[in-house]
This record gives sequence, structure tokens and C-alpha cells, in this order.
Amino acid sequence: MFLFTFHFNQKKAERNVKESRRYIIHDFCIFLKMATSVGNVIRASIIQKLTEALKPSHLDVINESFMHNVPKGAETHFKVVVVSKEFDGKPLIQRHRLINDLLKQELLAGVHALSIQAKTPEQWAQNCNVSLSPPCLGGSKK
Repeated sequence: MFLFTFHFNQKKAERNVKESRRYIIHDFCIFLKMATSVGNVIRASIIQKLTEALKPSHLDVINESFMHNVPKGAETHFKVVVVSKEFDGKPLIQRHRLINDLLKQELLAGVHALSIQAKTPEQWAQNCNVSLSPPCLGGSKK
């Protein structure tokens, strides 16, 4: 189900597969909880679309709207961290275009900013660090 580079030993590979399955199940449970709540509708939609299309081994959808000058509870700024074998052989620009296309409806309906970190499972195994988003420079939080 998952591809691993030659430098992994068997136990590490088995642990990575187990962790990947845990993330998918965990994120799906979060999606189900959010889909039934009033808030987080856009986040839930993003999780659903990326999960269905990319079958990620790891997915984080982070609402960063609180870092910006928007009303409390807004869903306007997101960071997505997606690890999928669907990205194998695709340059970064194609990965970003794919995600932007999948989330076209959300981007047209109010998502103002989308930060994307799209990696293959091999890239994620080598470096699972997620870069921090810069502080908001626009608006005023008076």
C-alpha cells in the first residue's frame, strides 16, 4: 500500500504504515465530528475533498484565521499539509495546482489564503517538519 525507499528497515517501514493509517482514521473521525457541528464547515469540506481525491497518508488542515484580522470563528486562512503517493513524480507546482483545483469552490466562497505543503511519503519520512506561517502584516486588531 505504501512505498518506502531502500534505506528503511522493515520495522521502521511497518511503524510508518501503522502511523499513516492512524492519521487517516484520526482525521476522518475529526471530519465526522466537525461535519455535524455549526462551525468548521469549510475545514470539514477541505478534509473531505483532499481525503477522497488524494488518499493521503498524512493530512493536517489548520485554520489559521485566528492569526489575522477577521471575525472570531472565521474560516478564511488555512494551511494544509498533505502527504500522498499521488504526488510521486509531480513537481511542486503541479501538486499545488492539483490542490487548488480540488478546493476551487472553497477558494471562490471565502477562503482568502491557502498555504500548501504537499509531500510524497518518501519526502515526509525524510523531513516531517512543517514550516511556521508568518505573522499577519495586514489590517489592525484594534
